[in-house]
Amino acid sequence: MNLSRKLAATAVLCVLGLSAGAQTIRIANQGDALSLDPHSLNELLQLSVDLNAYDALTDRNKDLSLAPSLATSWRQTSPTVWRFELRKNVKFHDGTPFTADDVLFSIARAAGDGSDVKAKVNDIKEVRKVNDHAVDIETKGPFPILPDVLSDLAIMSKKWCEENKAEKPVDRRKGIENTASFKANGTGPFRVRERQPNVRTVFVRNPTYWGKIDGNVQEVIFTPIANSATRVAALMSGEIDVMEPVPVQDIARINGSPNAQVVVGPELRTIFLGMDQKRDELLYSGVKGKNPFKDKRVRQAFYQAIDIAAIQRTVMRGASRPTALMVGPGVNGWTAEQDKRLPYDVEGAKKLLADAGYPNGFEVTMNCPNDRYVNDGQICQSVAANLARIGVKINLAAETKGTYFPKILRRDTSFYLLGWTPTTYDSHNALDALMRCPDDKTGDGQFNLGSYCNPKLDDLIGKIKSSTDKAERMAMIKEAFTIHADDIGHLPLHQQSLAWGVSKKVALTQRADNFMPFKWMSIQGPAKP
Repeated sequence: MNLSRKLAATAVLCVLGLSAGAQTIRIANQGDALSLDPHSLNELLQLSVDLNAYDALTDRNKDLSLAPSLATSWRQTSPTVWRFELRKNVKFHDGTPFTADDVLFSIARAAGDGSDVKAKVNDIKEVRKVNDHAVDIETKGPFPILPDVLSDLAIMSKKWCEENKAEKPVDRRKGIENTASFKANGTGPFRVRERQPNVRTVFVRNPTYWGKIDGNVQEVIFTPIANSATRVAALMSGEIDVMEPVPVQDIARINGSPNAQVVVGPELRTIFLGMDQKRDELLYSGVKGKNPFKDKRVRQAFYQAIDIAAIQRTVMRGASRPTALMVGPGVNGWTAEQDKRLPYDVEGAKKLLADAGYPNGFEVTMNCPNDRYVNDGQICQSVAANLARIGVKINLAAETKGTYFPKILRRDTSFYLLGWTPTTYDSHNALDALMRCPDDKTGDGQFNLGSYCNPKLDDLIGKIKSSTDKAERMAMIKEAFTIHADDIGHLPLHQQSLAWGVSKKVALTQRADNFMPFKWMSIQGPAKP
């Protein structure tokens, strides 16, 4: 088994004697999926929740290998054209047959105004209908990882979207909503029966699902519970069956309880800090008339002032892996050779700031979510305390992800924390989305929210995208990461560990991408009232 497969391997709880009766599983997360529109926010929790009701052309197996879904097979008919054969006799939840027209519509919708998933389709030049059950997707250049890129791009019903005035995605930056925000009509294994934003969402098993549902779950109730102590208490008392994430300080206590345990595994997500490197003057800073983050010495000072070992030890309680790269082990292109951080050096950081013209530091606002990543608020507090040692005053603006994401996606920020999981399990995904010069028209660099830009790196990213020579491609990825690291383009922090609290009555599969498919869940014993 290769390194990628080992690290992406699943942690499976095996439960014997599962009953086949009607079963309900109650799941709690620290935040809610912000919308049922699968094209409105390219955020993993939302995609994980929504893709229980929707399917994509391709999917992932339990070991993260690529699998057929609404496409039964695919092949290249030329270096830039992929033929996808579509599954027959599939129906949307409202009974409408799935056809090639829905694929054309969904890809166009994902590329259109308001979409937050443009990066998944920005390399597509044209989608052509071959017949009702086949499409040709032409890319702008050779793009060998297209089937991987499409594995979480939900296919929606053209007819339903048009009838419900949901032809365009919800734009989270503007707060616009439509029918697709609150209702779902996919082809997936579960249907949405009830949606109360920030209260609960109820899913029921789709009796006409085209594929196999391994689990016995008939109903899933997804509830956001922001308070970590409340989530833990609810799990240990049996009020909920699954919770995510488990605070690292509570793992031992849950494992010592008679009713629940914690499933821990590596995650492909990298947590990092970004800085506005485009504006001539920062929006939220005490420095007027210039932008300190345009100076590499300032970026390096911030990097070397952060005591990542202390964050790992005290904030993450060991449940993190400090990183020097924007991707971690298990992502194609990661190498241990490059994954070596600059040393923690407070005095060196002070000198760098002084050399850059800030001997007394400066003041800047840092935007941070407090309910999205593991201990995100505490991480930001620790970073602020670290930077205070070199004279930098951080005004910490921590808030719920419901208001945080719309703000930073508008690039209304000077300094921010973000996490990223490459859903293609390939470095090109992170390079293209996070490190490429932003272009709002094409979707390039869509999540490069500080607008870091290096044309040489952009050129390499384009070549990496189209290369079919594995050795050449790996060499270019290595060079791209070297350029980004030399520029101090971002401040990588760590890869967090997954920690799911699970009732001992529940069997599930934990994937390293932190997706939680309901179709792989089972519960034993009598159904709860």
